[in-house]
Amino acid sequence: MSKKVLLTGENRDSFMISSIRHTLLEHEYEVQYEPLKVNKLSELKEIPDILILCAHEDMRDSQDAMIYLKDYCAEHEKKICLVGYAEEIKRLQMYFPDSIIQFIFQRPLNVKEMIEQLNEALEQEKLEEKKKHILVVDDSGTMLRTIKTWLESKYRVSMASSGAMAISFLATNHPDLILLDYEMPICTGPQFMEMIRAEVSTSSIPVIFLTAKGDRESVEAVLSLKPAGYLLKTMKPEEIVEAVDQFFEKRKNKTIGF
Repeated sequence: MSKKVLLTGENRDSFMISSIRHTLLEHEYEVQYEPLKVNKLSELKEIPDILILCAHEDMRDSQDAMIYLKDYCAEHEKKICLVGYAEEIKRLQMYFPDSIIQFIFQRPLNVKEMIEQLNEALEQEKLEEKKKHILVVDDSGTMLRTIKTWLESKYRVSMASSGAMAISFLATNHPDLILLDYEMPICTGPQFMEMIRAEVSTSSIPVIFLTAKGDRESVEAVLSLKPAGYLLKTMKPEEIVEAVDQFFEKRKNKTIGF
């Protein structure tokens, strides 16, 4: 997470926006303001990691923009901070699920406390960035969430529910490992692996297949593609975590010449 901030919602010249902007600048944040309008937000090349939405009395004209922000946050794994009075926050929560809300700052706002929480989040993000990054690709939402739960205490885990979504993710991210479902509709695991190996930017990313089939013929078919390994989906959680641990440990030892 960088110290770049996008402020939106209330008018640029409102007391609340001015107060937040001034305090953020004092603490060496880079602050940008954009009106809460789809045409303005969609013109941005990238929305900063810190997104602060300040509610105002009538948000009805901003419904499309809020839906745009919600979808953007969900797709790019970003979170949003909401600022407003209690009733305004309740209305905003109709658009933004808890999963993408980073902080709720209720008015009357203590800007100093807000800065402290943002600073703590930045420090935590720095620690997270030091973790190995794993992309899990599986068409099963249940499987994605399950594996993320098993691994997230040790690793930074991103998820993609299709090959197309994973390709989009890899355009701006370079994970240390991809856990890839062997059998997916439309774009299968082998097809996806062939695509990323054809691109210079992604060809070196190691892939471990996730497969539900453990018979000899199926295993030989997986190994013929020369992945970094394969894991059976029927394995116990601790076995999968241990296998991932061992994979990174072997790479570490190989790098330092053990």
